[in-house]
Amino acid sequence: MLQKNKGFFLIELLLSLSAWLMMCLFFIPIFTDLMNQSRKVEVEKKANQLLYEELEAKLGIGPSFANYSVFVNSIEYKISWKDLQASSQKEVCVTVDNSSFLSKMEICRLQE
Repeated sequence: MLQKNKGFFLIELLLSLSAWLMMCLFFIPIFTDLMNQSRKVEVEKKANQLLYEELEAKLGIGPSFANYSVFVNSIEYKISWKDLQASSQKEVCVTVDNSSFLSKMEICRLQE
């Protein structure tokens, strides 16, 4: 059934392990980059959601413009209202400060 293969098993094992090592060295940086991009997209999505919830709340409740912070998954989202000098409109901004995996991000929209 099996023939005597004097010493070929170790060489085949080393070749297959080196092939796996090469593939891991290629795919691990790509995987970590994809994970960072996924986190950034998740934070942007949550910031947009908070922005539109704030705008929608001001349509129903009325003009009480207060700045506050919301913590979601240990990330601080700062919601702030700004007066525009050119007109009497208000602008709401959601800001995420620097963290370990993403840079500072700010999303702003006008209240209509």
